Amino acid sequence: MAHSGYLVEFRDSHARDISRWPTSFEEVRRWAESDAGFPFDVSVFKLWHADPDVKPYVLCDGDALIGYGEVWVDETENEIELARIIVRPASRNRGVGKRFVILLLERAALSGFPDNYVAISCYRGAGFSFVSGSMSEQYNREQPVDYVWMRHSLDSL
Repeated sequence: MAHSGYLVEFRDSHARDISRWPTSFEEVRRWAESDAGFPFDVSVFKLWHADPDVKPYVLCDGDALIGYGEVWVDETENEIELARIIVRPASRNRGVGKRFVILLLERAALSGFPDNYVAISCYRGAGFSFVSGSMSEQYNREQPVDYVWMRHSLDSL
């Protein structure tokens, strides 16, 4: 059964808890893309977050942290990426990761790159579909540029 969960911006006080989630040296290498060591050194978060294009978030279920991930905004390349996603070991294999990715995609969509075909393909792969042409026109009336509008039925989660 999937948790509903909600996103909040990462705070330094989250680092210690999240640093304990990787269960092996190999998992640290895959998640952190470095040889940061095992257990994971919390100082790496400060290095990651020093980049102004990195927007870190945590997924919460009540008061518990159950996911960590980043939205990378690259205005020069006109793209948005999701990165460094990890789920608390006790919450894995329950649909939490899927829900977390969708919430991060929704947050990324707020950054609003209208012609990002890579992101659109990612959204479609996560179950998003395009809104109708008339609805898209209505949504774009007050926007500075014409955005691509998509929606997701969260019932499928």
